[in-house]
Amino acid sequence: MSPRRAVRLLMFACASALVATGAHARDVARDKAAIDASLDKTYPHLDALYRDIHEHPELSFQEAATAAKLAKEMRALGFEVTEHVGVTGIVAIYTNGKGPMVLVRTELDALPMEEKTGLAYASHATQMLGGKPTPVDHSCGHDIHMAAWVGAAQQLVAMKASWHGTLMFIGQPAEETGGGAEGMLKDGLFARFGKPDLGFAQHVGPAPYGSVSYRAGVNSSNADFLNVTFHGRGGHGSMPNLTIDPVMEAARFTVEVQSVVSREKDPFAFGVVTIGSIQTGSAGNIIPDTAVLHGTIRTFDAGVRAKLLEGIRRTANATAAMSGAPAPEVEFISSGKSVINDAAITARTEKVFKAAFGDRAVYAPQPGPPSEDYSEFIIAGVPSLFWGLGGYDPKAIAAAAANGQTVPGNHNPYFAPTPEPTIRTGVEAMTLAVLNVMNP
Repeated sequence: MSPRRAVRLLMFACASALVATGAHARDVARDKAAIDASLDKTYPHLDALYRDIHEHPELSFQEAATAAKLAKEMRALGFEVTEHVGVTGIVAIYTNGKGPMVLVRTELDALPMEEKTGLAYASHATQMLGGKPTPVDHSCGHDIHMAAWVGAAQQLVAMKASWHGTLMFIGQPAEETGGGAEGMLKDGLFARFGKPDLGFAQHVGPAPYGSVSYRAGVNSSNADFLNVTFHGRGGHGSMPNLTIDPVMEAARFTVEVQSVVSREKDPFAFGVVTIGSIQTGSAGNIIPDTAVLHGTIRTFDAGVRAKLLEGIRRTANATAAMSGAPAPEVEFISSGKSVINDAAITARTEKVFKAAFGDRAVYAPQPGPPSEDYSEFIIAGVPSLFWGLGGYDPKAIAAAAANGQTVPGNHNPYFAPTPEPTIRTGVEAMTLAVLNVMNP
């Protein structure tokens, strides 16, 4: 361990002890009032940045323009910025005396789908994906995260007289496909810039705006991509007896694989298998040679994950055998492990969130089914808290519920968080969380 890191760890341990005992605790109400007063002046800039990013989204590992915009913002604030870390990632460092190093992460990428919100600043962008021009949409909310990330950096620099330590603000590529966090780590993130003592990240969702949700322990799911190729023998649709039909294999597998979830997994354990894409055939009267399926597998528990993967492979092989077909190709690609929030950091931050947001700060009773590759930073040794941020008008949520519906969620082409006050809450939450662990 380097002497510098040893000093940081000692100082962070001392600061943690002070916070835990209540000594030198920050005045959260005063901090929040200062942040809000500053946001009243700076919010228009954040809103413009958000709209620009929303209108010009970029796909995973193609976020060159997005990264350049954030790098420019951070340099203007006095951060030392390094670009192209892990392909398109950025690292912004701000040192303000001796103290802990705190990681703050935002994602850069958007999704390959067409936006249907009708917003004045809706995306009409396309990028190449798989050799084809593809619509691109910030339908997961990373544009909200980026605006709040820049806003938190603004506030922390403005309040630098009241904290000591080093900020490591990370703009991470390719969260949607997985591999972005891992890519930055493999590119020497911690070796080049130092290993943070703790970290924070947040994610917007279809909860009431102005709210934050958090929990200690498991916070999100393991995620695995599933790719299956069934092989057959093509021929004329009128003579199926002379063929081996991979479309039938694909259909049978799509149905039968759910029995692994319903009959082999513990019913009290979370596990989901979804087949989201079947690609096969070119005409209604031609039986093709192959069928390719793509899916996703989500679990919280490593044992449940292993059981599902084994059952899926077995079901695919059995499906092919039933048709007298060659063995299928079955591929699993891990795209994110469970985010496990640190109990001590969660407990410290909960006090701040309760003081700042009152009953709008909610302890989540269970993990969420989506996945998140922020877990790679935790696995690499950065204890963290990852929390949820509400993004919808409570009246809109109530109106939808009254009609037996829900507001559009993440990865929906109609997903449209309300920028104000969602971005403001994101700035407040992130700034207060960081200040709470960087007391002088």
